[in-house]
Amino acid sequence: MPDPAARDAAEEASAFSHPAVPPDASAAYGEHPDQVVDFYAPRDGRQRAPLVVALHGGAWRAPYDRTHLTPFVDFLARRGFAVANVEYRRGSDIPRQGGTAPVAGRWPETFHDVAAALDAVPKLAEEHLPQADARRIVLTGHSAGGHLALWAAARHVVPADSPWRLPVPPALRGVVALAPIAHFDRAVELDVCGDAVTQLLGGQGEFDVRARYADPALLLPTGIATTVVQGRDDIVVPQAVAEAYVEAAAKAGETVGFTLLQDVGHFPLIDPAADACAVVAEEIAQLAF
Repeated sequence: MPDPAARDAAEEASAFSHPAVPPDASAAYGEHPDQVVDFYAPRDGRQRAPLVVALHGGAWRAPYDRTHLTPFVDFLARRGFAVANVEYRRGSDIPRQGGTAPVAGRWPETFHDVAAALDAVPKLAEEHLPQADARRIVLTGHSAGGHLALWAAARHVVPADSPWRLPVPPALRGVVALAPIAHFDRAVELDVCGDAVTQLLGGQGEFDVRARYADPALLLPTGIATTVVQGRDDIVVPQAVAEAYVEAAAKAGETVGFTLLQDVGHFPLIDPAADACAVVAEEIAQLAF
């Protein structure tokens, strides 16, 4: 049996080995340098292609930006999708006192940005990616981006006093969340990404109050078609986190699709060289077409 840490490192190295793919167009959705969306046209030349909105992972931490997701985004474009690759504000580069890793996320800026980007994408796509059909949007995200994708699809059920609340469900065909940090309590129990969830919410003192606005497992049911894709051998965001979210959805009366991939860890889901990436594209197609 291979060493789990060695296997994870090899899978991460493979996913990060592909050269970055420049976009066909970019557009700002705000004034901050991170408030930008990159657009990728379908490589087969089709018109009115479904639009996949992608949110990158990286534990909501500054060193990980949208660039590492561009090979995956290009993979989707080569399969006939129009794609919007969203950037958003993440945590500081400076660790907390006594810590070693950069701080995870900004409250409330990370959520402000994702909400603003999703609100702006249909109009921006009309201007910068005319091949896209904004009436057929599928939202996807990996790891921390999977959390943000689930959250963005649940904005109509966040507490009524939230600045991010939508009066009606977002116009989405569905969500495909890839190894998402989808259940905060379970993620904290497992110390996912080195206490990243607690940092995202601004510390332990804010956790219970802010989780009501940010934890996808507490924002159910959504009525939005949702699929979670998870590797059984993921040691970064373990299977137990996804299972807890799927169970929470079931208790809320909602069925969430759950695709478990054997002999797959965290990074093959966004690695164009991995078979798992083709599975992800097919799950997106099931909702898009």
